[in-house]
Amino acid sequence: MKAADLFDVRDLVTVVTGGASGIGLAYAEAMADNGANVILFDLDQTRLDAETKRLGARSVRADVTDREALNRAFDETVRDMGRLDVVFANAGIGGGPGFLTLDGKRNDERAFEKLEPDYWDRIFKLDATALFWTIQAAARHMKAGKGGRIIVTSSISATKTESMVGAPYVAAKAAAAQLVRQAALELAAYNILVNAIAPGPFVTNISGGRLKDEGVQEALAKFCPLNRLGFSDDIQGLALFLASPASKYMTGASLTVDGGVTLGYLG
Repeated sequence: MKAADLFDVRDLVTVVTGGASGIGLAYAEAMADNGANVILFDLDQTRLDAETKRLGARSVRADVTDREALNRAFDETVRDMGRLDVVFANAGIGGGPGFLTLDGKRNDERAFEKLEPDYWDRIFKLDATALFWTIQAAARHMKAGKGGRIIVTSSISATKTESMVGAPYVAAKAAAAQLVRQAALELAAYNILVNAIAPGPFVTNISGGRLKDEGVQEALAKFCPLNRLGFSDDIQGLALFLASPASKYMTGASLTVDGGVTLGYLG
């Protein structure tokens, strides 16, 4: 089979939550550039307007933590587009600093016993509960359409401990990773494939754009065998793969893209 056929996503109706910036926008670009019909879900109306125009896409201002509003956004999309083929369940929030600073010192403010309940609740609401709602909404429409692809943005934090990332984020991403497997098992009978992309450190707006700081990038790059952080074009090929016929026999998988971080620290 030719590559053009393997990775053909032309005309696929594709929703990207958190699609107006960062990794979500990278997914949207990859799909739009290859002929998919892309709909961005995001809360940032200014960025939605700008990126929708640039990509030739559509958009819906949607809060994924509002279940009713999220369902309405999906219903509106399917009503307008006629079906739903691919959903990138990407919207989320970063965990912020962990119990160690970038120079390896203890961060007393992020000590386990000092973490506030609202911090835990906020992380889980976006990174686990809202993901559950997104998969539910997508599955409802994809069952009616006899199949589809759900691609979740997980994290390498789902399967490893972290010293420089907040504990609630690690727990929420672990929940998300298991949710992907559970959904994949149940939805396989309906030809709905559910997979995850597990990024390592990527330069995005998450956590207030913390990783855009050159000093932070330099400090974290030493933990990466490729000696740099990830950027949007480093993840687009994987997104295209999971949305296309090239991955038609994959479900319940989590694909790591981290520059080798999980391989170990070279020192």
